[in-house]
Amino acid sequence: MDAIAAIRENLDRDLKSFGQEGNRHDLQQAKSKYLGRKGEISALMRNMGHLSVEERPAFGQQVNALRSDAEARFEQAERELEEREISANLESSKVDPSLPGWRIGPGSLHPITRVREDIIAYFHSMGFALGEGPEIDTDWYNFEALNIPPDHSSRDMHDTFYIDDKVVLRTHTSNVQIHAMEHGQPPLRLIQPGTVYRVDNDATHSPMFQQVECLVVDEGISFAHLKGTLFAWAKHMFGSDVTLRFRPSYFPFTEPSAEMDLSCIFCKSEGCKVCKGSGWIEIGGCGCVDPNVFENVGWDSEKYTGFAFGFGIDRIAMLKFGIPDISLLTRNDDRFLRQF
Repeated sequence: MDAIAAIRENLDRDLKSFGQEGNRHDLQQAKSKYLGRKGEISALMRNMGHLSVEERPAFGQQVNALRSDAEARFEQAERELEEREISANLESSKVDPSLPGWRIGPGSLHPITRVREDIIAYFHSMGFALGEGPEIDTDWYNFEALNIPPDHSSRDMHDTFYIDDKVVLRTHTSNVQIHAMEHGQPPLRLIQPGTVYRVDNDATHSPMFQQVECLVVDEGISFAHLKGTLFAWAKHMFGSDVTLRFRPSYFPFTEPSAEMDLSCIFCKSEGCKVCKGSGWIEIGGCGCVDPNVFENVGWDSEKYTGFAFGFGIDRIAMLKFGIPDISLLTRNDDRFLRQF
């Protein structure tokens, strides 16, 4: 019992001397001195064998009480040391922890993604299935199966990126239609969004942009169905005040073909810089599927008819949000993106 009292007295003296000047190393040394495997309290337990059977229980209780008290006091000393270290760091630091932190705003969808998902959801509600296909494809799927032979002048319109003579970066998502028709049977309602590539770069064109095309094939499909579908979509996307007009045009995979113009949403068709005073803005192309396309995939062109249309998602996003330069959509400028 005298040994226990002596250790307790030494523990009080060491912890008191540790005071405000001690460091983490000194505290660890003191802790090992008393509570380590070879420490003084552990030595007391090892010496219990020299006591009589009657003396051991009382001695063991005293040693355990001493150990518990030492552990609690060293934990308290460690907390006090940590608080002193934090206070010292704050006093020497130039950071004022009382100032409010930088607020990190919540993320949001990119405007192209918002428009893309809106278009997909709308046509999905009309029964269109989502189609996907390769961005690197053969000349057959990108051109020839779509009624564009090797010497066809319309290939110049696409300004294609060629990987080799027979492999290209797709110039439109129409290649997805050919893959789908080769592996399926009519009736078919398909929407195929995706990235396309063309050698083109200015304020309203990008060498890589997102496009969406739709294809409908069934018995008795006419140009009237195409117009009704597009009118409904335009009013959904831009509001009930807009309208569409169709100008005769030429695409090798549709006949008849047309360009789609949207009434200018900026000037309400009165004429402005955006629409160049015409009151109309071109948004894409459309038409009835050329019978040669059906023949190329083995479908009966006498039995089935269809229509297809497509437009750039980037262009639709520019019109919907009033974006003046298409490159803003890919610059990753935070000042621009914060507006959405």
